[in-house]
Amino acid sequence: MPHMKNTQYYYMKKIILSAAVMLLGASPSMRAQLSLVNPVPQEVTRTGEGAVTTAPRAWKIVSDAGLHADVLRLLGTAPVASESKAPFTLTLGVKGDKCVKKYAKYVPAKAESYYLHITERGIVLAAADEQGLFFGAQTLLGMMAQGKIELCTVKDYPDVPYRGVVEGFYGTPWSHEARLSQIAFYGRNKMNVYIYGPKDDPWHRDKWREPYPEAEARRISELADVARRNGVNFYWAIHPGVDIKWTDEDRDKLVAKLERMYDLGVRAFAVFFDDIWGEGTRADKQAELLNYVDDNFIRRKPDVSPLVMCPTEYNRAWANDEKGYLRTLGTKMNQGIEIMWTGNSVVHCIDRESQEWINERIARKSYIWWNFPVSDFVRDHILLGPAYGNDLDIAETMAGFVSNPMEHAEASKISLYGIADYTWNMRAYDYQRDWERGLRALLPDNYEALRTFALYNKDLGPNGHGFRREEGDELLTIAQGALNGNSTARRELDEKCEELAIAVDLLLNDESNPELVRELRPWLLQAKNLAAYGHAVVALSESVSKTPRAGHLCNFQNYYRQARSLQKQMYDLENSDVRHALQPGIKVGTKVMLPTLNALFTAAVEDYNSNNGTQLDAVAEYNPFRLSSNVTQLALLPVSVKGNDVSVAPALEVINWQAGGEMIIEGDRPITFAGMDFNLGVPGIADCFTLELMVGGQWTKVSLLHYSAEDPVIHTGNELGGMTATKLRLTNTSGKEQKVYFKRFNFVKQ
Repeated sequence: MPHMKNTQYYYMKKIILSAAVMLLGASPSMRAQLSLVNPVPQEVTRTGEGAVTTAPRAWKIVSDAGLHADVLRLLGTAPVASESKAPFTLTLGVKGDKCVKKYAKYVPAKAESYYLHITERGIVLAAADEQGLFFGAQTLLGMMAQGKIELCTVKDYPDVPYRGVVEGFYGTPWSHEARLSQIAFYGRNKMNVYIYGPKDDPWHRDKWREPYPEAEARRISELADVARRNGVNFYWAIHPGVDIKWTDEDRDKLVAKLERMYDLGVRAFAVFFDDIWGEGTRADKQAELLNYVDDNFIRRKPDVSPLVMCPTEYNRAWANDEKGYLRTLGTKMNQGIEIMWTGNSVVHCIDRESQEWINERIARKSYIWWNFPVSDFVRDHILLGPAYGNDLDIAETMAGFVSNPMEHAEASKISLYGIADYTWNMRAYDYQRDWERGLRALLPDNYEALRTFALYNKDLGPNGHGFRREEGDELLTIAQGALNGNSTARRELDEKCEELAIAVDLLLNDESNPELVRELRPWLLQAKNLAAYGHAVVALSESVSKTPRAGHLCNFQNYYRQARSLQKQMYDLENSDVRHALQPGIKVGTKVMLPTLNALFTAAVEDYNSNNGTQLDAVAEYNPFRLSSNVTQLALLPVSVKGNDVSVAPALEVINWQAGGEMIIEGDRPITFAGMDFNLGVPGIADCFTLELMVGGQWTKVSLLHYSAEDPVIHTGNELGGMTATKLRLTNTSGKEQKVYFKRFNFVKQ
């Protein structure tokens, strides 16, 4: 056949879509097939009333020879002899390919755009570029996930040029397997960026000058390769700011490290200067260094993406306009370098006013680093709620938008599903719809159970950033009625607890996504306790005025003892080995459900005491230690206990500890100390702080010291051992603000 020189034929014998392409499982007769696609396409023209027909089980693909290998691989094709015939033809290509020449005019004039035309006789997929072709193929596969296909025309493109994820949290980095799963998820949902920058990868931050060991280097190389095949730009980030010297030697070491990463297959790079202080924060030096990298490394390699940097003043609350850090970056740094930004504070939603504020200062569109659903500052919560709160009319104000997720990679996909849609088609974004879809995509065979559990795991609880999320709104009327003594409302509350208990048991036994169940397990077990506690409290409140039956366990006193037991069980679980590494506690339903049950418990016990002349303890929550502080960033850190070890959760940013600022930990009974140490991340700083214990009603000073000049860990003097006190106080007595980290605070009790 003479045209075979320019065209290749492929025959798809069978379509196998992994996990139904992780998309929705509703009946094809109930919804048009395009509603299965994430993100929502920009423009759809339907044939008639949106006719749906059986998807082809076999097709012939027409494409210019030797091109689009990744797309053909995605479509599951295999080449066959030219005489083979299939009843259905799929023509695909990008602008400039001969086979789609007559369709090129229909492709939107935007990067990553595509045109998809589906008839009963065949399909045409034409795109502006290879990325658009890949994403168009994902739309096609998504539509066919249930064996049907809709006759329609789609013209589609993204609103935001760079969309995806930054693995930039503190704590346990993702596993290699989790990263591979994430990258495949990004490709399916048309996210085109993954920035690798986990704070606890030493070769990213503390050992930034050193090459990766061989095993780690191989994993990085594989990630870069898999990302490319999934339409994702794999950005490797380096974080030199903690100890960089503004010398030619350090500059050359940084470029040499980037060259090594290039040799591993990395084709996109970022440089981070966040969460540091001192010499590394100088805007002029940062700009000078990055210009050198941009001029002598990035621009000399035609296959490398634009350089991205995270500044030291990465949010408005920390920006010092008078000193002009941001304006220095804007005027002195090459225009091709992207600048990341978290919004008005570290954890904040993005709006037009704040975008105009930052873009004017950096003289370019900001590259959003959205700190959601990251939970490294509230590790006792898991965040399974929707992604919402960002303005829907600001796509043109940003160069990119990446989410910083949780260390729990699978669970993060619930929110990331919506973020993919938000950044692709902002004005059509419906966060509640996408939340439901994200849940079903993650666990299609157990969606109702996952949804029920997620309802109680949306909010972050009180935190130093003041960032809260909706949770429990559906319970508010029931809760108020139950607290007002309405028996019907109490029964409805009991039913909610029963639903939660059923959901937990179903999820604990779910084998379809074992990694998700592993991530959720601490909170699933706590939700089991919460549901049982709710049942006990409702029974307690209903039995206040009932006459107990002799020899029968179902009476107020036993419900009270059961509720008390469950309060203690929740506390014990919070401090057990079921927790993940660095997890200080396990909180579930803390915005509405648990406070309602605690209030109901207290009211019932007080009523019983009043009616019967008893003095039962009506305080609901069990916690033997309480932290208070006038240092804003420390005030809400949780205290956890494991055996005799008591620790405060670390804070994950630079702490501005004001002169005279103090942190107090108080016990519910006297504490006999066996030892203590803490790490503020700064060698030699012990002399700036004073530690005191409350002994016999008087504050008693305890000496502090470092074991060596280079050691940031602060130890206590020998006099601490055996001291018994009711509380401790750590105060900045240096007379000036101290910039520190709060990496660890731990004491051992006898």
